[in-house]
Amino acid sequence: MIILGLETSCDETSAAVLVDGKVRSNAISSQLCHRGFGGVVPELASREHERLIVPITEAALFEANIAKKDIDVIAATAGPGLIGAVMVGLAFAQSMAWALGVPFVPINHVEAHMFSPFIDEETAGRGPEGPFISLTVSGGHTLLAIIGEDLSYRIIGRTLDDAAGEAFDKTGKMLGLPYPAGPAIDRLAKEGDPLFHRFPRALTSQSQTSKSYRDNFDFSFSGLKTSVLTWLRSQEESFIGLHRADIAASIQDAIVGVLVEKAVGAARSNNIGTIAVAGGVSANSALRQAMEEACRKHGLALFIPSATYSTDNAAMIATLAGLKLSRGHQPMRRYDTAPFASFSAAGN
Repeated sequence: MIILGLETSCDETSAAVLVDGKVRSNAISSQLCHRGFGGVVPELASREHERLIVPITEAALFEANIAKKDIDVIAATAGPGLIGAVMVGLAFAQSMAWALGVPFVPINHVEAHMFSPFIDEETAGRGPEGPFISLTVSGGHTLLAIIGEDLSYRIIGRTLDDAAGEAFDKTGKMLGLPYPAGPAIDRLAKEGDPLFHRFPRALTSQSQTSKSYRDNFDFSFSGLKTSVLTWLRSQEESFIGLHRADIAASIQDAIVGVLVEKAVGAARSNNIGTIAVAGGVSANSALRQAMEEACRKHGLALFIPSATYSTDNAAMIATLAGLKLSRGHQPMRRYDTAPFASFSAAGN
């Protein structure tokens, strides 16, 4: 089966080709036009997707050595995301599916991240065996879920305010780092001392006086952002400049510490022996190292996709489409509506 996947939920235009579950190509174009604004501008993102969707798709097909007539299924992100950006990829994918006479599979963007540990060029989608704990961390989402063997899932924790990726970006901006600040903090923190300053860790064992945190797998990062801002305002500019790497390392340590404690705690509380981490923040080197050490300590298996598949990409869209089809999911054969995939606690 040959699946063409398309991803346009935010500021990456991506197309990928899967052949019998293996990634043949995964073309990605990251938009640079937002850097001067300190964040993604939705209108600019939509225009860039319109400009890039055709050449990126052609590049993916060329790399995979696949002709359009050979495509069996087309899948695309159908939400959540920036509405204009999602519509570009969705309309293009449905139109192409209609023109080629092939079925179309709408894919939920967050679910695609959750199942991205199944992406593998060599093993054709043989990822973690269920049940396993899924920690999905990105700029817009932070959640924990228990995923079963049949791909059903139950969300057991989510952010109550800001996502981990947003906390990285906003605190990095406070330090004067360029957008996107998450990767910049990761690079700068390698030169700093994570114990330089202890920032708060909400809803964890280090912030609670009772034992209730042990059964609370929700996240909260708004307090961390406020704490960083308040602390920075109390310091001299020269002091901040001298210790910028130490501050970045301390911020990163606070965010990573919360993510690791929650994920490992969820696995142990539910007697589950496997954790999978996905989403853009899973590319963070400190998070990867801390998760590896914690899982090794507690005898847990760990699955994290490569950095290429951690950020937004079309390979995860095509992979989840393949997983769904292999388990009896029926693709669409009508293209007159734009079905935005909902993201609910019940899963699917």
